[in-house]
Formats: sequence, structure tokens, C-alpha cells
Amino acid sequence: MTHSFPSQLIDRFGRTVDYLRISITDRCDFRCVYCMAEDMTFLPRNQILSLEEIYLLAKTFVELGVKKIRITGGEPLVRKGALDLLASCGALEGLQELVLTTNGSQLVTAAPILKLANVKRLNISLDTLDAEKFKAITRTGDLEHVLNGIKAAKKIGFERIKLNAVILKNRNHSEVCDLVQFAVDNEIDISFIEEMPLGIVEKHNRAETYYSSDYIRADLAQKFTLQKISDNTGGPSDYYAVVNTQSRVGFISPHSHNFCSTCNRVRLTVEGRLLLCLGNEHSIDLKAILRSPDFTTKKLKQAIIESMEIKPEKHEFNVKEQPIILRYMNMTGG
Repeated sequence: MTHSFPSQLIDRFGRTVDYLRISITDRCDFRCVYCMAEDMTFLPRNQILSLEEIYLLAKTFVELGVKKIRITGGEPLVRKGALDLLASCGALEGLQELVLTTNGSQLVTAAPILKLANVKRLNISLDTLDAEKFKAITRTGDLEHVLNGIKAAKKIGFERIKLNAVILKNRNHSEVCDLVQFAVDNEIDISFIEEMPLGIVEKHNRAETYYSSDYIRADLAQKFTLQKISDNTGGPSDYYAVVNTQSRVGFISPHSHNFCSTCNRVRLTVEGRLLLCLGNEHSIDLKAILRSPDFTTKKLKQAIIESMEIKPEKHEFNVKEQPIILRYMNMTGG
């Protein structure tokens, strides 16, 4: 007799979970100050999920009602075999949208292959248009490579391209109007993100660099007219149309405007932990289940369904305190 599983994942607060973010590597060719330490120690290969394991988990989640998968890292495109994995995931029956978050460094060569892999949308990190600031924030990045990657992606013709900018006070907060103008000129979208307090980064005080979405909106109002719209891409962005343009501006505000009540997301870390909340440590170890001698897909599905009972109602981020979450963003998935 076949076991009947629900067609949707629903947590104890009645929220339908239909969006899975998968980190396929903790490695990156950048060392962004808000994401990781400069001298990072990365996980050995045997501690991270294989590409075959990631695909099996993606397939299982789609069978349980997940409609959207975002592939993240680290920088996902630095992992060998990433493009093949994306092509396999893009062919999953029942998956409505496959999207990718990237720092843009690999897009000049990868963009055409991503399009063929059925990647619908790209989120590209771009925190500044100043080459020196870009180098300071990323520590190792080259702005010109990223700008060329954005051009390449635009030329290929994805459904949507969105820039992600983490805004830090006295680092890049004065550039928000320039970043929106860049998005408008290129007919793409942009989201501004309040820094997430994940991991302790030496010589980086988050309380000092915190810059609220409310401040950004006030800054933008000096140059642009923003109109609130109901657009929803399945993530946490609160969207505004830039009047008389093709672009939208989104705000991801975990501190100033908590969005937990509508959370529809879970994260799969590169180590195989199913993380039920970005700002809490509630999780289950799916890697242990996958590598158990008595593994079955039935046991895997049951564990995922039961995990919904420990998905917390909300996070408790506080930039003025040491982070309660010691894992870095590259470990979690951007």
C-alpha cells in the first residue's frame, strides 16, 4: 500500500510553505564584509551535500508542494557541476519557478547556460557603483566583471533581473539614488536589504552600520516618486513602482518592518540542515536521514512534514546585541 502524503507543507501557524532556498556551496570568490570573515575556513567536501543529494531533496520538496526554488551559496556558480544541477532542477515537474542568487562574477559565461537550464529570474548582488567601495565591501571583487555580467544577463532575456543591495550606513547609504537610477536605466528591479545579524565579523559593528529601509525611502523620495504596489515574487520584498519607469524598488526589512507573519520559506543549508527560519536555529538534519543505512523517501518526506511543527512564528533580530546566530550568511544561503 502506498503512503499518502499531503500536497502542501503547512506550519502550525497556518502558513503554507511553498518556497525553498537551497545553498549549494559555502564558498565564494568574494568576501563581503556583511556575509563572512575575511579569512574563512570552508567546509570539507564530505560534510556538504552532494549534487545528487541536493537534486533528490529538491525533487522531494516539489512533490510536497514547493512551487519555487532559489539556488544560492556562497556563490553558487563557483561549485563544479552547478549548471548541470540547475538544469536538472529546472526540469522538475510541478516546479513553477527556478531562480538564482549570484554575485554576478560568473555571468558573462554562465548566463546563456542558465537560460537553457530554465532559470526564470536572477538576483544579482550589487551594493555600490564605486569601484573602490566595491573592492572594500567585497574585499576581492571586481566591479567591472559584475557590470559586464549584468549586461550579459540582460542580453539573454530572463523574465526578470533584480539587483540586491545591502545598505550600510557610512559605507554605501549615500548611493541609494544612484543605484535606483542604474536600475531604471537598465530597466531592471532593485531591492534594498537591511543587514542580517548573522555571524560575528571582526572590525564590523552592525549597530553602527545599520540603515533602516525607512531612511532609504526618504532618501529616494528626493529624486523618485515611488508608488506602493501589490506585486509579490514569493519572497519578503515590499515593492514600489518607480513612477514613469519599468523598474520596481523592493525593501527587505527584517528589523524595521518584520515580515514573519507571511513567511512561506525554508532553507536548506549546504550541510544538509533544513533551516526553518533565517533568524533562529530551529532545524532538522536531512543529511543524516539521506545517509542513513535504512533511508527511504517515505522517511525523508515524513521528516520534512514533521519539521513544520518547529517552524517558529518569527525571528528576534537585534542589531544592538551580539548575534544569537553564529553561522555566517554564506553558510545559510543568501
